[in-house]
Amino acid sequence: MLQGRLRAGQLLLLGLVASVLAGSARADDYPTRPVTVFVPLAAGTGMDVIVRLYADGLSKSLGKPFVIENRPGAFQMLAVNAVLPAPADGYSLVAMTSAGASINASMMKNLTYDTNRDFVPLSLYVKSPFILVVDPALPIHSVRELVKYAKEHPGQLSYSSSGTGGVPHLVFEMLKQRFGLDITHVPYKNSPQSISDIAAGHVNMAFAEAGASVPLIKDGKLRALAVSSAVPLPTIPDVPPFREVSDDPEFEAVSWHALFARAGTPEPIVTKLHDEMAHIMSEPEIQEKITTLGLIPLNPPSIADTQAYIASETKKWGALVKALGLEATQ
Repeated sequence: MLQGRLRAGQLLLLGLVASVLAGSARADDYPTRPVTVFVPLAAGTGMDVIVRLYADGLSKSLGKPFVIENRPGAFQMLAVNAVLPAPADGYSLVAMTSAGASINASMMKNLTYDTNRDFVPLSLYVKSPFILVVDPALPIHSVRELVKYAKEHPGQLSYSSSGTGGVPHLVFEMLKQRFGLDITHVPYKNSPQSISDIAAGHVNMAFAEAGASVPLIKDGKLRALAVSSAVPLPTIPDVPPFREVSDDPEFEAVSWHALFARAGTPEPIVTKLHDEMAHIMSEPEIQEKITTLGLIPLNPPSIADTQAYIASETKKWGALVKALGLEATQ
């Protein structure tokens, strides 16, 4: 019996050693065939452009094609659902924004995934801030003047967004909540129209996406008061962060992009992809291209720090979604 137990122990030890060696071999050889990166937005969008930039870098550094597969629609779930049934082997990756990775957790009623349970973040590589803009016809030139004016005219001002439940909508609702403001939401079907109607005087203000608003700001058709990020936006460096020019020094409300693999992907492969992404995203040429899109490039934090950040974002947006009565409304 003792010999049997020893034999079983030896076999178990050999199995563990073989498993470790196999995992190491997989990491050393990875990738041995093309890798597919699923993108939840359409080709030509800012996210798609960035994914293609780093996919090209990964193809060159790792020696196999990183193929882009655009699956827009269904609140990013088409792209996510394409990866869920795939093996956890690093050959099917998915990019998500904060909407897909954190806000969907509270907004969607039939969500098919849990970001923390089903995915491991490989790289948090960009933040997408919003610009607080107002109609230049308004006597408002600063965040504090906006808060004062709105409190003096409750229910008389309006703000636009690209749609109920979208990040620009939630960012402005966060502003209203923090300062106790009564400003009417006017949802649109797309971002460009929601911004051009401020310049036309039909709506008073918005937290606007940079791509749709920076040209109008530079033409004097919109007045920029602040950016929603913790640091200035490189394309309009003179516009200060909201937290620096308001009575809320903790304010940061941005979208962000991250690359994910399936949970259970061997740790050596996860580490390899994380390290390669960190190298690629630190290249000045890549950072400059991201900046020209009106976004803020990041030096990707560690996987553990990224997981903690996503958890905090999920909690923050989830609390706001519930407060607005939007939980499980999509």
